[in-house]
Amino acid sequence: MVVGGILFGVALWFDLRDILLLAAVGLSMPLAALGFLAARPPRLAVHRTFEPPVVGAGHSTTVRLRVHNRSRRAFDGAHWRDLASPALRPPPEAILPAIGRTEGILPSGDDTVGLEYRLRTPRRGVFEVGPLRVSVTDPFGLARIDRVAGGARDLVVTPRVTPLEPAVGLLASVDGTVHALQRRTRPNSDELIAREYRYGDPLRRVHWAATARRGELMVRDEEQRGDPELRILLDTTLGGRVAHPASGSRDRSDALDPAFELGVELAASLGVHLLGRGFRVRLDPVEDPAAHIEPIAPEAGGYRAPGGDLALLEDLARLDPARRDVGRAEQREARRHPTAPVTSVRRDTRMPAIAVLVDPSGDAAEALVALRSSVEPAIAFAADAVSARIVERLEEADWRVIRVHRAADLPAAWQDAWRSAREAVRSGGRRGP
Repeated sequence: MVVGGILFGVALWFDLRDILLLAAVGLSMPLAALGFLAARPPRLAVHRTFEPPVVGAGHSTTVRLRVHNRSRRAFDGAHWRDLASPALRPPPEAILPAIGRTEGILPSGDDTVGLEYRLRTPRRGVFEVGPLRVSVTDPFGLARIDRVAGGARDLVVTPRVTPLEPAVGLLASVDGTVHALQRRTRPNSDELIAREYRYGDPLRRVHWAATARRGELMVRDEEQRGDPELRILLDTTLGGRVAHPASGSRDRSDALDPAFELGVELAASLGVHLLGRGFRVRLDPVEDPAAHIEPIAPEAGGYRAPGGDLALLEDLARLDPARRDVGRAEQREARRHPTAPVTSVRRDTRMPAIAVLVDPSGDAAEALVALRSSVEPAIAFAADAVSARIVERLEEADWRVIRVHRAADLPAAWQDAWRSAREAVRSGGRRGP
């Protein structure tokens, strides 16, 4: 078109009619090619599948596409690219194999072509993959039109899970009765009447003879058998960042918050480990009276094995930090008229609770303090952003707070939490210095 425009100007200036004809051809051919493509849009149906359908962060999934030509004309000479979030780094544009015309009477498969590529998933989340972008050019390569075919499909990327020590676990205590998961193969007579003392066992069941023989506290094995239950509380509001806007204000379109991602990975690792140990796990947000918090799990009954680990990871994959923008006046009003923390745990039921704290507000910390009387033991894993004042306040309320700087520190922190709980039992509930 540029050449045609130059020739057109030269023809008018020097009155050269032959050059004027070439200029007209140069200007009309690209426009004719563009009209040709616009009048022949591709009619494609796209079916997209993932294998595996749910993938963990840091792994990859295979995306398979079946492209079906619904037109009575053959379709070839095109390029394709699957559109997706830039975080997934979809493959570059490639040549689309030729597809025959649609076959309704005697289908032979010529009207369908299969495409496949690998997609890396660097971080957790729910990402849209698709639609398929098809680029069509005319036979002379003078015009190009990009069309989209099919729709988008969500790819669920679950958070990373850090393996924990299998021998470490917590037991729920309900009215002095321990619901334990017994896993014995060929027990001897001693194990049938006595077992190791676990946190929450009533002292009246101590088996003194077995204690003297073993050198550690043993109890009579008389408890009920049932599903042990544990509650995980995840800090989703990041309410402590209201007072420190420079440290936490971030647009949702940016990269995910590393501190919040650490909290999600901790909750995922703990939940998967406990579900594998036979626990029923409940995942709730840390209550904050100054914020409206949506529940994390759609089902109030919690997660159970089998299948509960996958449901837990999918819920965590869809989780976004419920950031708040509360003004100082609203904060003062919330402090003047505090709201009683809402807990879904019955007051006469004492179950273990594990809090995963990213950067809680003072109100959220007070809610945990109020919750302390209904949970036993109470363990909190705190990220670096949790202030020393909140850690001190929780420790005063007899929460066992353990700092976790990165996901790799969780196995050691988990063993430390279990060891501190056992020491508290042996010392009558008083923690050591």
